[in-house]
Amino acid sequence: MQLNADFAAPAVVHADRLDWVPSPMAGVSRRMLDRLGGEVARATSIVRYDPGSRFSAHTHTGGEEFLVLEGVFQDEHGDYPAGTYVRNPPGSSHAPAAAGGCTIFVKLWQFDPDDRTHVRIDTEKAAPVPHRARPGVSVLPLYRDAHEDVRIEVWDAGSDIRLADAGGLELFVLDGGFTHDGEQLGKDAWLRLPPGMDLTAKVGASGARVYVKSGHLRSVTAPPDA
Repeated sequence: MQLNADFAAPAVVHADRLDWVPSPMAGVSRRMLDRLGGEVARATSIVRYDPGSRFSAHTHTGGEEFLVLEGVFQDEHGDYPAGTYVRNPPGSSHAPAAAGGCTIFVKLWQFDPDDRTHVRIDTEKAAPVPHRARPGVSVLPLYRDAHEDVRIEVWDAGSDIRLADAGGLELFVLDGGFTHDGEQLGKDAWLRLPPGMDLTAKVGASGARVYVKSGHLRSVTAPPDA
C-alpha cells in the first residue's frame, strides 16, 4: 500500500473525518495517515484499541514511536496513560493491550537503524518551557539525535508561527488549531512538509498544542520486507 507516499510534496489529513479501518487484530482499528508497505510498513497512523482488546506479541524490527491520546495503553512493561510518549527502538518487543480501551498516535519504521534508546515521558507531568527566540512558543522536548528532533510545542492564541527544517517537518494537532496555507487544521489534523518547505501558521483563538517532528524526512524508504 502507498498512502501519501510522495514525500517531496506536502500532505494534510483531517483524521477526524476518516473512518476507522479494522486491523487484522479483533478490536483494534486505525486511521492511516501515511504508509509505505502492507502489514509491515513505514507508517503513521492513529490506532484505537477497544476495551479488552490486545495485539499479539511482536518485535519492532524498525522501531515504534507513539503518543497516547486517550485512555491507557498497556503492555508487559507497564501502563501508559494519556499523554505518555514512548519510543521502542529497533529490536524491541512487546504485547500491547488496553483493558479500558485507548487511542494512540503511532509511527513505525522511522528510526535510525542503530538507535537503541528507550524513551518514556509522561507529558502531563512535564511543563513546556518558553522558547527564548520564538515569542508565543513553549517547548517540551521529547527526543533529539542526529536523525530527528521530536517535541511538543504550545503556541499562544493569535501567534504567528514559522518553522523551517532542511530535513522536513511533521505536525499533529493535539489541541486547538492553526491555519497554514489557507487551510484550517484543528484537533487530530496531521500535516507533513517536505525538506525545504516552511510552515507559516496563524494560531487560532484557543491556541494550539502540537506534536512536532523535524529532520527525519531527508531519506525515506520502505521496510526491506514490505
